[in-house]
Amino acid sequence: MVDNITVLRGGIPVLKNVSLEVQRGEFLGIVGPNGGGKSTLVGAILGVLKCQSGSILIDGQKPMSKGVKGTVAWVSQSAANIPKNVRLTVRELVSLGMLNSKNWFLPALFKPTTKVDEAIATVGLEDFANRDVNRLSGGQRQRAVIARALASEAEFLLLDEPMVGMDVLSRNALLRLLDKFCHEHNKTIVMISHDVAAMRQSAHRMIYLEETVRFDGGSAQFPCLEDLAALRGLVDVHSETGQALVWSSVDVYGEES
Repeated sequence: MVDNITVLRGGIPVLKNVSLEVQRGEFLGIVGPNGGGKSTLVGAILGVLKCQSGSILIDGQKPMSKGVKGTVAWVSQSAANIPKNVRLTVRELVSLGMLNSKNWFLPALFKPTTKVDEAIATVGLEDFANRDVNRLSGGQRQRAVIARALASEAEFLLLDEPMVGMDVLSRNALLRLLDKFCHEHNKTIVMISHDVAAMRQSAHRMIYLEETVRFDGGSAQFPCLEDLAALRGLVDVHSETGQALVWSSVDVYGEES
């Protein structure tokens, strides 16, 4: 639960009085313009950014607290950008999701289990489990990093622009997969995206974020472009009486024509 938070970056408010609550098993899409505060909200939820005021609780506990570890998995915008010089199979990548503070420095204790194969199967990459991740398509790589998050057994998946660079078919496949996570695995998903149309077709609920929450409701009720502009305080310059770009009888030099 995000309760009335304000977050400053460089002394400037990026988020003001933002509140939202996510129910278990819900797919929440957060949309908004560049600079609207979406990535800042992700940082605050993860506990990386400090709130100037307000509070955030995940299952009743503060971000980064011991009780939250392992319950939240974050898939960043660049998660699927694996360096070309890195040789890593899909199974090896997904296995990294099982690393924790107990086995990080003791590789001998780290043995991939059936959870890895189950995660790979869940995202439909069984036939690619032993393939180098850099030989996958962009959509397949994105599914692989989501499988890594699933292998951690996190209940809350936080995805930041996971569809960037994907073609339409890959986007549709990913959105169906996320919907399946909610309905069949009771995962809770919060997805940040610029793609309003895709979110409206897949998320259960949508939030429009631009410094503060300007809309929060069911995807089917998401406002049309005209109503959204009004929520943002934007006006139609072509319909305002007397506001059209007309120079009247005075030209640009201030002399009467």
